[in-house]
Amino acid sequence: MKKILIMGGTVFVSRYVAEYFVLKNYDVYVLNRNTREQAKGVHLIESDRHGIDFKLKELYFDVVMDITAYNAYDIFDLKNALGDFETYIMLSSSAVYPETGIQPFREGSPMGENKYWGKYGTDKIAAEKILIEYIPDAYIIRPPYLYGPMNNIYREAFVFECAENNRTFYLPQDGLMKLQFFHVKDLCRFMEKIIEVKPKNHIFNVGNKEVITIREWVDMCYLCVGKKASYVNVYAEVEQRNYFSFYNYEYYLAIDKQSELLEETIPMMEGLQNSYQWYHFNKDNNIINKKPYLQYIEEYF
Repeated sequence: MKKILIMGGTVFVSRYVAEYFVLKNYDVYVLNRNTREQAKGVHLIESDRHGIDFKLKELYFDVVMDITAYNAYDIFDLKNALGDFETYIMLSSSAVYPETGIQPFREGSPMGENKYWGKYGTDKIAAEKILIEYIPDAYIIRPPYLYGPMNNIYREAFVFECAENNRTFYLPQDGLMKLQFFHVKDLCRFMEKIIEVKPKNHIFNVGNKEVITIREWVDMCYLCVGKKASYVNVYAEVEQRNYFSFYNYEYYLAIDKQSELLEETIPMMEGLQNSYQWYHFNKDNNIINKKPYLQYIEEYF
């Protein structure tokens, strides 16, 4: 039984990862401040990641899954706190690629500030750099938009809410902007492949092969609720993040290296249905961080 340390373990990706690997019969440890309910079957190490002291020094981990590293200090403090381990996997982000770069972005594409992601992206770049310096054989994963059960970000949940309330959906422009997604279960499956195979490549873009338009995405979300979407197309020159879940920024990643390890990913409709099932039973639990999109729509349109 492999022993895994998961940084986080209580919110969206890190919680899903923890529950996934418990079900796969791994010996799962989570490190967090214990301010939320813990996943079943995990061993809790209660600590802030910047105040771990000697809690990890005597423990050996086959895998360290760093889901919650957002800057160089996060990497630095964890590396100094760890004892012995074999494999280190960091969840980074596609935000490391500047919006002016040539697409599709590849793992070797230049990194730099992206005006849409700002400090979040540059901090991820710094985290990657210090990780490579300290742990050269670590693995780095750069996803596009992650989705699936436990998603506390107001993306598909916003559309599900509109569908359940039979709202006409306010769609940016013609709805043809394209997005790339990756289901959180596919992320887990890919990390499991890394553990099993120990590939020569150490930096991976991940994502679905297919990109979809925002209109296709909204249509699918409504269908998950059993509804058909109707639209108002918004051509006004306003920031679309005021009323929609995504920036006016179309990008996609080349995932050739991922496909060598994980040939198939969950179809988008299946993944959204999976997301809706979770949303339907958890929408009143104050898990989702709602944004005032509807208030903006009602006030300005």
